[in-house]
Amino acid sequence: MMLDFTKMNGAGNDFVMVDNRDRSLQLTPARIAWLCDRHRGVGADGVLAVEPSRNGGDFRMRYYNSDGGEAEMCGNGARCFARFVATLQGGSLDKVSFETIAGMIHATLEESGDVCIDLGEPCDLALHTELEIGGRPLHVHSVNTGVPHAVVVVDEVAEVDVAGAGAAIRRHPYFAPKGTNVNFMQVLAPGSLTIRTYERGVEAETLACGTGMVACAIIHHSLDAPPSPIRVKVLGGDVLRVGFDVSTDAGSAPARYSKVTLTGPADLVFHGAIRLPDHV
Repeated sequence: MMLDFTKMNGAGNDFVMVDNRDRSLQLTPARIAWLCDRHRGVGADGVLAVEPSRNGGDFRMRYYNSDGGEAEMCGNGARCFARFVATLQGGSLDKVSFETIAGMIHATLEESGDVCIDLGEPCDLALHTELEIGGRPLHVHSVNTGVPHAVVVVDEVAEVDVAGAGAAIRRHPYFAPKGTNVNFMQVLAPGSLTIRTYERGVEAETLACGTGMVACAIIHHSLDAPPSPIRVKVLGGDVLRVGFDVSTDAGSAPARYSKVTLTGPADLVFHGAIRLPDHV
């Protein structure tokens, strides 16, 4: 079977995009993992499939990590998804809505080429949780921005053992049973961050993680209260913007974040076709 696909990346986080509106393509875990294999397949951090909407959106977005498992959402993938479905409509769309497991996403395609996605309200914000990692106590913050994220504030992000520390935090019993994504965040200046991310499902460091950028921005504001938007630089070199509204009900904490947006690139790499082997 030949599969037509488009390769895209959002700030270095790369994806295989497929049009499955007719539901003819069976995306098994083995097939997804093979497509994402950087030696035998196309190579990507994940697969994004376009399907018909079910609950009032223009489309439905299915996101699968490179290990073959389906995830709730992907911020960088959502921007690429918006750009991809616009091309399916002949480039005529400047706004699009699509359903994900994490909820409805609204996207705006800007004239600059960037895509802005509205991610809704984060939940499960927890600050200053002390966990034992590698036999030592570590202060970890966490928030769900569509998928769960842990955030560790560090002095020098370049010196972090992302693979080792990330894997240990990702599988810590505190985040059981599904685990968490893990971000290491350095504050460059108020409202300016640089981060590195260990992604659950990829099980490695990636060049960028959209929901991780949003998680770090929310944690940064919760700790230091810089104004929106917050600029976040990722390992791939891009700087993205996280915007939000914040309010605090009288006598309650933590703050409530709403109208959370992530704005950044969504780039086409190439179109192609690949023969799927019989064993997947």
